[in-house]
Amino acid sequence: MSKFTFVGGIHPYDGKDLSKDKPIRNILPGGEVVYPLSQHIGAPAKAIVAKGDRVLAGQKIAESGGFVSAPIYASVSGTVKTLEPRRVVTGDMVMSIVLDNDCQYESVPFAPWMPMEAMTREDILSCIREAGIVGMGGAGFPTHVKLSPKEPGNIDYVIANCAECEPYLTSDYRRMLEEPEKLIGGLKILLRLFDNAHGILAVEDNKPDCIELLRKLVKGEPRISVKALKTKYPQGAERQLIYAATGRKINSTMLPADAGCVVNNVDTVVAVYRAIVEGRPLIERIVTVTGDAVAEPQNFRVPIGTSYRELIEAAGGFKGKPEKVICGGPMMGFAMFDLNVPTTKTSTALLALAKDDVSAMEPGPCINCGRCVEVCPGRVVPSRLADYAERFDEEAFLADNGMECCECGCCSFICPAKRPLTQEIKSMRKIQLAKRKK
Repeated sequence: MSKFTFVGGIHPYDGKDLSKDKPIRNILPGGEVVYPLSQHIGAPAKAIVAKGDRVLAGQKIAESGGFVSAPIYASVSGTVKTLEPRRVVTGDMVMSIVLDNDCQYESVPFAPWMPMEAMTREDILSCIREAGIVGMGGAGFPTHVKLSPKEPGNIDYVIANCAECEPYLTSDYRRMLEEPEKLIGGLKILLRLFDNAHGILAVEDNKPDCIELLRKLVKGEPRISVKALKTKYPQGAERQLIYAATGRKINSTMLPADAGCVVNNVDTVVAVYRAIVEGRPLIERIVTVTGDAVAEPQNFRVPIGTSYRELIEAAGGFKGKPEKVICGGPMMGFAMFDLNVPTTKTSTALLALAKDDVSAMEPGPCINCGRCVEVCPGRVVPSRLADYAERFDEEAFLADNGMECCECGCCSFICPAKRPLTQEIKSMRKIQLAKRKK
């Protein structure tokens, strides 16, 4: 099997065996459903409903707050209970629409805007924007913006990110196995936006069944190929994926379009298919609920806005009290202190671990072993950058290319001194990015 990859990276325990063989299960929320108005990068959406309004699943409840924004749709039927700030997974309070679920699950009728064959490029982009689709791999960048580069004729590759390199996550894997036609159909739609582009389904080689199935389905498709990537974290990170699949390099000052590439996550591509072909806005997503503290790890199709607590209950609850609960995977996810927060468009997983190994670690002094340098996919010196961040030496941090860090966590994972390298660097990067915005 081919070994397309990048320099650096690590091989952590992937934990995928807990849920990879669990077919996608549909669940429906029983309690109130909460829709934060900021579920994406860019301007928050603006509520267009008021307290007391009755809405149906699939009905728009918030419109875009600007070009870099995305509307929000109700995922269940019910009555608007209130508009107020609610806690989200990061701990922030975000203005939200709270819906009192009537458990009737009535829906508006879904129908495509027009036959796909008759749609122009502008029609497709308008439909994607109106459907509220954003990057569903975690970043949340509005998809219609990503698909609108200044020079679409210069896009050579449209890449479907099927790597799913984050440990424990299996939602993309199940989607590829159970709904491959929608993934391929969505990629074909994206290729209609870029006349000169070739489509790539980039899959890590620890998913041979997916690779075989997708290759069988795209046989005879001259504009689509399947590339087997070496299984290594963070193979699915945008910069590393582009290099592995195309040999092209980008840095922190570039967008993928600058290298002639557009990259979208599996769930995002499927959402594009459903919007264009079925006329469905983004109201649900696949979420993996897993970890050694979960009674029955599962992959759920979840109406957006469902509480994380309901997901745990649907997975049989906890075996025992977990020491750590994470939204997302162990490398890039957020530690959670409360399960009474809503899922959003970017929710990929809920991971519950019986032991919190990270908190139990006692950081020691750097021994200059160089392991963090060996595994860093950004080709920087994490130990040095972390020192700069601790001393708040901004000039040195920037001079040593601190902004090239992709915050993947490889350095912290491999460090024998257990130093929180990624966290230190991430804090400094946030400060520098905020200054750039000003």
